Amino acid sequence: MSDSTVAQTGHPRGLYTLFFSEMWERFCYYGMRTLLTLYLVKSLMKGDSEASLMYGAYTALIYAAPVLGGRLADQYLGYRYAILLGAVFMAIGEFLILGGNEMFLLIGMGALIVGNGYFKANISTIVGKLYKDNDPRRDSGFTIFYIGINIGALLATTVVAYVGETYGFHYGFGLAGVGMLSGLLIFWLGRENYSAAPGLDIREAGLEMKYGMKMYQLITLASVLLIPICYVLILKNTFQIGEGEGAFTFPLMTVLLLLLFFYVAYSLVKAGIAEGQIWRDRMVALVIMMVINVIFWACFEQAGTSLTLFADRNVDRVIMGWEMPASMTQFFNPFFIVLFGSIFTWMWVRLDKMGKNPSIPMKFSLGILQLGLGFLVTLVGLQFVDDSTAMVPLLTLLFLYMLHTTGELFLSPIGLSMVTKLAPKNMAGTAMGGWFLSFAIANYAGGLIATLTGGHGSVAEVDANLSELEMKTAGLGQYIEVFSTLGMVLVGFALLIALCNKPLNKLMHGVR
Repeated sequence: MSDSTVAQTGHPRGLYTLFFSEMWERFCYYGMRTLLTLYLVKSLMKGDSEASLMYGAYTALIYAAPVLGGRLADQYLGYRYAILLGAVFMAIGEFLILGGNEMFLLIGMGALIVGNGYFKANISTIVGKLYKDNDPRRDSGFTIFYIGINIGALLATTVVAYVGETYGFHYGFGLAGVGMLSGLLIFWLGRENYSAAPGLDIREAGLEMKYGMKMYQLITLASVLLIPICYVLILKNTFQIGEGEGAFTFPLMTVLLLLLFFYVAYSLVKAGIAEGQIWRDRMVALVIMMVINVIFWACFEQAGTSLTLFADRNVDRVIMGWEMPASMTQFFNPFFIVLFGSIFTWMWVRLDKMGKNPSIPMKFSLGILQLGLGFLVTLVGLQFVDDSTAMVPLLTLLFLYMLHTTGELFLSPIGLSMVTKLAPKNMAGTAMGGWFLSFAIANYAGGLIATLTGGHGSVAEVDANLSELEMKTAGLGQYIEVFSTLGMVLVGFALLIALCNKPLNKLMHGVR
């Protein structure tokens, strides 16, 4: 059956090859991410704030890297080679972590960052290129693809989380590496299924000779040199100039990310101006939606830091005599994605046929509203706290993650589809890289937000004479205060976006 025949009866065959490739890549990434904060705190003996900042810096760089990876794929590497290169880097990075100390962890994280930069943006770009312009199946196709992402995340947050916390962190990291090798194999063996997508092959510029090597080979070699740069950026979130009272702390990661964001925003708007007024307006709309995306994910990404530590210390995780590992509570999110994903896939198509499909800005508004309501669930959980243990019921996290997940489904797959619709074809990879840059800023901001919760560390610093129960009670109050404040701010922001719905739609010029 040809791809054209498949297109008339369902989705292109290539979608399912990419589905499984991305599923195993996400198994690798989320497997490592799920264990990271607890590994830093419990094995490497980092404090809560230091662990949160390292986590934030790592995940920020993970999402910043596709800006470079997308651009290099557009101009030199082509999408297929870029994805294969990324998969190899990620597998190597995961296995390097098995060295068991901070140096190997940071080198492995560097390799994972570089690999993800090549893999993540470009596989999403191929998904978009499987569909023609104005194909109504595009949103549905991206939602199916998004289900694949979350099946990988679900397997990671159950299997890898359980193995890592039960048998040892190194077993969990090794298992994640095996998952990445599986994704690499599927992508290569199924290459004929997505071969109709344009832009797969190495570009002519990538085959040109420079310094005795072809450009794509030179880029491959240079990519290795990015690993020590990532090493330093994760280890040193700030750069101090001088000593003593005259010292000045330079927020290195913050400035680098903001400069990169403004550069990408400028490049996109400039490219839009070159294409005409409609494309200019669409690029302005894309930049605005990127800012909204930052706010959503900075709060959502508390899952890997403050919410995991909250689960470890202040959530009763005992189920019929079995205690769920704290990292495993992260499985609620991908579980609900898989549970609700197909419903949302059907819902968008059905609403479109009825002419009642919400606009993209309204979907973003509704997504942020649900995110805020999820954080406010902690106020309800506080009413059922066990005073003898200072723990809230596990149902608190279940309902929190359920609302976060439905909010995510209103925003994340729609955002991926939106980028492929708004961007000019010659800027597809760069636009997608810019979209992932908004995730980078969000993850770094999320790490900063997580430091506000403090937990046991800050409470102990205030009064070392407190009993364990008193520290847990004080920590619980700190978590609830931060989470409920986030919830109220997000609800207000959702209302603001809803009020701006019409002008944002006008900028999009018919893109829905």
